[in-house]
Amino acid sequence: MAKVQYYGTGRRKSSIARVRLIPGEGKITINKKDLEDYFDQELLKREIKRPFDITNMTGRFDVVATVYGGGFTGQAGALRHGISRALVRADEELKITLKRAGFLTRDSRMKERKKYGLKKARKASQFSKR
Repeated sequence: MAKVQYYGTGRRKSSIARVRLIPGEGKITINKKDLEDYFDQELLKREIKRPFDITNMTGRFDVVATVYGGGFTGQAGALRHGISRALVRADEELKITLKRAGFLTRDSRMKERKKYGLKKARKASQFSKR
């Protein structure tokens, strides 16, 4: 008999997270590594677990996620978004709580593209009169 799984895709900046929630005891695996091994900062670990804390679902699901692109902060935000979406698929009543906390809204802020003739997106070379 196949286990029930809930899927969610999370995005932030240039990071994309594919998340699977499997009924279990709360183990979080990211790119085949444990959460503790993948993320160093305690703040990012807390950020990933927040959807479970807010909805009182801590320890009910194992998380298996694949994350790529961006940096650690973007990946943590993408994971939080993906976990929140998967929780809504698991239980539709959690949608109100997660939406109010802002976890279902995709953070659309991206890095601005570099423009030609400039050093970065807006930084120009220093002007010299002589």
